[in-house]
Amino acid sequence: MIDVAFTRAQVRPADTAVVIDVLRATSTIAVALASGYERVLVASSLEQAQALRAPGRALAGERDCERPEGFDLGNSPEEMLTPRGSELVIATTNGAPAIHAAAEVAGEVYAASLLNLDAMLATLATIDGDILLVCAGTGGSVTIEDTYLAGRLSAALDGPKTDAAQIAEAVAAAYPRSLDALDASIGGRNLRDVDLEADITYCAQESIVTVVPRLSAIDGDVAVVEPDSSGLAMTAKPGAPVNS
Repeated sequence: MIDVAFTRAQVRPADTAVVIDVLRATSTIAVALASGYERVLVASSLEQAQALRAPGRALAGERDCERPEGFDLGNSPEEMLTPRGSELVIATTNGAPAIHAAAEVAGEVYAASLLNLDAMLATLATIDGDILLVCAGTGGSVTIEDTYLAGRLSAALDGPKTDAAQIAEAVAAAYPRSLDALDASIGGRNLRDVDLEADITYCAQESIVTVVPRLSAIDGDVAVVEPDSSGLAMTAKPGAPVNS
């Protein structure tokens, strides 16, 4: 069964959960792992992220779309193209809590974005059991961009679909291009308000990385995400064009 949780408040137990935060946490995590970070430590708060600072670790974070004081990096995928250590610590408003919520109840947890769309679909096609597509949303509200990607994933997967999955597919079908969906969303508007429109364009690219981020462990309150050991190549293509 394919189902969709439109916000993290709707997360339920599932064999597999796929967390979606197109703008921008799951996009940033995919690029970080594709670019050479060995793992991403997903913190539950900015304070926890700061407590995890150590040699070989870079701190990335976001509040109100912008980099918090004292952090090395913000939450822009392009900032991850040159690793600044072997591990990335990240804390964000919506994507990080969604990963933690899924980790509490799902057997397997992955992180999806448009950037790793094909690789994510290839992985999901091999999975038995029910799949819950978890949209991070924004501030507890449903967002177009996450619902759009959930719909794209659902439409490409075989098996019975819940009403929620079919609703997500209808949303995805309403936008000719991924960039149209991201531009129309509140997440897109919020990024434009702080002059981060370049992140919208970058995150709208499809299948420019082949890494599939997978939850490998929970270490206390930290979710450890590493590349799925599926044998897929892990490369970033920073010069790839936006889909049209």
